[in-house]
Amino acid sequence: MNPLVLLLGSFFLLLILRVPIAFGMAISSLLVIIQLDLPLMSIVNQMFAGINSFPLLAVPFFMLLGQVMNGGGITDRLVNVSNVWVGHIRGGLGHVNVMVSMLFAGLSGSGAADTAGIGSMMIPTMNRSGFDKPFSVAITAASSTLGVIIPPSIMMVLYGALAQISIGALFWAGVIPGILIGVAQMFYCYYRARKYNYPRAPKVTWGERITVTAKAVPPLLLPLIILGGITAGIYTATEAAAIAVAYGFVLVLVFYKDVGIKQLPKVFANACVGYALPMFCVSAAGIMGWIISYLDAPTIISEWILGITTSYFGVYSMIILAMLVMGTFLSPIATIIIFMPIIQALGEAASLNPIHLGLIVNLTLALGMVTPPYGICLLIGSQIGEISAPRAFIAILPMFLLALAIIVAGVIWPDLFLFLPKMIMPGSFA
Repeated sequence: MNPLVLLLGSFFLLLILRVPIAFGMAISSLLVIIQLDLPLMSIVNQMFAGINSFPLLAVPFFMLLGQVMNGGGITDRLVNVSNVWVGHIRGGLGHVNVMVSMLFAGLSGSGAADTAGIGSMMIPTMNRSGFDKPFSVAITAASSTLGVIIPPSIMMVLYGALAQISIGALFWAGVIPGILIGVAQMFYCYYRARKYNYPRAPKVTWGERITVTAKAVPPLLLPLIILGGITAGIYTATEAAAIAVAYGFVLVLVFYKDVGIKQLPKVFANACVGYALPMFCVSAAGIMGWIISYLDAPTIISEWILGITTSYFGVYSMIILAMLVMGTFLSPIATIIIFMPIIQALGEAASLNPIHLGLIVNLTLALGMVTPPYGICLLIGSQIGEISAPRAFIAILPMFLLALAIIVAGVIWPDLFLFLPKMIMPGSFA
């Protein structure tokens, strides 16, 4: 049997049998290694090589930061800030949900952390206030994808590390599409609120807004600390993540005093467990990605695609379609590692800007977080809201299409997304 067919065929068969993704990648890779009579030590070597990267150290730090912010009452303050600014608009809690996701995205870098942290608060509150369950879950899951778009983003750290492109430029490139998608979700929320008479909160005074916002200024400065230092070349993305964690601990232990010393072991334990699972997936994907490169699949697949189309829009259409399909089965992290050689080969063949390509790939894979059967944000939201995932997906579909339309707009007009990084970090485009 053709090794590439064996690799992909056995992998998708294991997925159908509901074998965990990481084990599926490792087992299918092992079958090919045995078939090709390659040294079994290749498994250990490639698993280590997959995670032996200094930029990847940013991932556990950002995950720890998310745990600190969730456990330290920061999320509550972000909800309060969002409520005083947009809660009075028709469908107020829906707007609050989106806005707090946009703010929380600048702290956690994780869509799943966003869904779990914010969803556990917002979904029950929205349901009690008169919002229907499917919409409460849908707006929470859809807005949670902003966690991997608005910087800092764990996915962008991973992509930048593997593709060897500027993580800082990727961060800045994610700002505009993140805001556009968030605003589009708010418009959709307003439309449904008018149609179904969703409630809104009483309007507050400017004095109350200033008071509540002032209390949340310290955590709101965190994205500026991360982006500012990276942009100025003071520290790398990994060092920025470590500094952000230290700043977060100062906030919750000293400034707000929401977390005591006795609670720290639980915070570290949750972060370790949360980090171990995706990193095992990264290491297993490293084996599969290495085999794909060994079998020269990037050249084969890129030549096949370029045999169909060589145009800018044609290649991007094929990439977006492929990422949408893969995103329904695989985690974004696994998809990036496995298919990075193919993505880069296509990008080079079609002369696509590496920063723009990385952004489009990340934006498209973010949609996979709300599409079954993988759809981690959709699944977490559905569990909190106590409804089925298919029912939640039907409710989320309009917001999915709005986000896809924004991605397409970014492909048609690249500078819509790139003008910020080009202006702030022009050296990344030299």
